[in-house]
Amino acid sequence: MPGPVAERGRWSRAPTGTPRLHTMSGIERPRRLRRTPALRRLVAETSLEPRHLVLPMFVVDGLSEPREIGSMPGVFQHSLDSLRKAATEAVAAGVGGLMLFGVPKPEDKDPLGSRATDPEGILNRGLRALAAEVGDATVVMADTCLDEFTDHGHCGVLDGSGAVDNDATVRRYVEMALAQAEAGADLLGTSGMMDGQVGAIRAGLDEAGRTDTAILAYAAKYASAFYGPFREAVASSLEGDRRTYQQDAANRRESIRELELDLEQGADIVMVKPAMSYLDILREVADRSPVPVAAYQISGEYSMITAAAERGWIDRRGAVLESLTGIRRAGADIVLTYWATEAALWLS
Repeated sequence: MPGPVAERGRWSRAPTGTPRLHTMSGIERPRRLRRTPALRRLVAETSLEPRHLVLPMFVVDGLSEPREIGSMPGVFQHSLDSLRKAATEAVAAGVGGLMLFGVPKPEDKDPLGSRATDPEGILNRGLRALAAEVGDATVVMADTCLDEFTDHGHCGVLDGSGAVDNDATVRRYVEMALAQAEAGADLLGTSGMMDGQVGAIRAGLDEAGRTDTAILAYAAKYASAFYGPFREAVASSLEGDRRTYQQDAANRRESIRELELDLEQGADIVMVKPAMSYLDILREVADRSPVPVAAYQISGEYSMITAAAERGWIDRRGAVLESLTGIRRAGADIVLTYWATEAALWLS
């Protein structure tokens, strides 16, 4: 780097090749543009707005009132009534969308996840409730995956050896997608990480005349230790893990292959999950994707910040907004976060 230059107006060239004018003192002062909140706001490179945020929600069959999730303080499992109320509050705050997960009664789970495709299953009833309550004002999204509905807790149908049968599972996803579209979902979240799922769902929707129903493809979904609190939220029956179909945390190039496959198969939006431990993946996906990119700030990320703030170790509001801004800065157009409503109110 060039040393101090005494002559007024003398130019040098930075390592990047950008012309740079040195002052009398030879000291460059980027801090000038950080001096006041107004200056910082004026030159901010990344914005965080309520419309960027999507609220994940849980509706539980048979629940009569909202129930707080122990490992996610401030997040609730909902009854149909409290779901409508919380959705109305989120939309009033300006959030961009709602992602719904359904939790059936334990006795309604079976190996095929039959209640996932039942029009009277809790997820489809919840979708109808949201579509009727706020559907004209927001984007209603559905989790198109079987894990909450299977008695073994995996994201698909098992074969005779106990492994997840990819193609049999994809056929169930198509049935599930059609039921969710009929229930009023605008956007289907293909979170199961089965090969060929996006193409099969797109074909199934189109054949049924559901050409307007969009697909949010979980293009890069990693097997993560940070999903733990979510398992409580959906009363998961899982034994073992999902490492045979979710991505390995060690792999980077694999996520680009998954992205390209989902785009070829017709994804309308692509997603990286989790967000905060995979910002490098998010950046690479955003640099390559011709469609909008989402990222999911998952349950473990929420719980870590919440727990640290409860102990007075960090500033809660500052940490929440910084984490969301970091996800946006890494390239997310859309951020799924359990803080969506609260953050939207702060931002408004």
